[in-house]
Order: sequence, then C-alpha cells, then structure tokens
Amino acid sequence: MPTPRETILAALHARLSALPATALRGDVLPERVPAAGLLILRDGEPGEPEVTLSPLRYHYQHRAEIEAVVQGATRDAAFDTICSSIGASIAADRTLGGLCDWVEAEAPRPVDLPVEGAASLKAAVITVVLHYSTSDPLS
Repeated sequence: MPTPRETILAALHARLSALPATALRGDVLPERVPAAGLLILRDGEPGEPEVTLSPLRYHYQHRAEIEAVVQGATRDAAFDTICSSIGASIAADRTLGGLCDWVEAEAPRPVDLPVEGAASLKAAVITVVLHYSTSDPLS
C-alpha cells in the first residue's frame, strides 16, 4: 500500500497529466520539448513536520516542484498558458480529492535558456506546497 506522501504526489501528477502539456515525474529533460510544453514533477522536500500528541500526528508542508518548459516562437504566450492552467487545476480542488489539507502553488521565476541551433527555452520551477498530516513519517 502506498504511503500518503506517494499517494498525494501521484494524485498531483495525475492532475498535471490532464493538462495539454506533457507531464513527467522525476524524469530528465528530454532532447525535444513537446509543442504544448513540458511539465516535470519533482518529489521535492517534505521538510520538518510539526508534531502533535494524543493522537500522534506529523503535519507536513511538503514542497514539491514542477519544472515547466516551453520552446518556440510563441514561448511567452505558451508559458503564460501553461502556468495559468497549472493554477486553475490546483484551484479546482485544493485538497486533491481529500488527500491534502491544502495545496497551493508559488509564483514562478521564469528564465530564458538559449539553445544552440534552436529556439530558446523558457522555463521555471513552480513550487507547490502540499499541506498534509500522517501518523508516521515513514508510512
């Protein structure tokens, strides 16, 4: 049985997979960026939990990361579209179907990356904070 952490990350990846951009999880940046863009979900860091007793609960603010990458002549508009679609997807259900207490994304910091012999890439890391609790940090 998967842990709550894995279940939450899989649900977030499934939510990203429903978007027009190609969504990967933990993969390396491929040689070609799909026309609709590319999203790579990184597991990130759960951080130090707050602990409550009676009953024992570990409360996490897990910081997962989404690498968003677009390429092409209209990369600024495509990047704006991909970011707003991520935001709309998260806002549609801030609990990922009841798996989290709250999910929120932080603003991206886009950068243009030159590619020799091709159109430059526009990319950013979008941090997604997943608030959830569990009875055991390893389960």
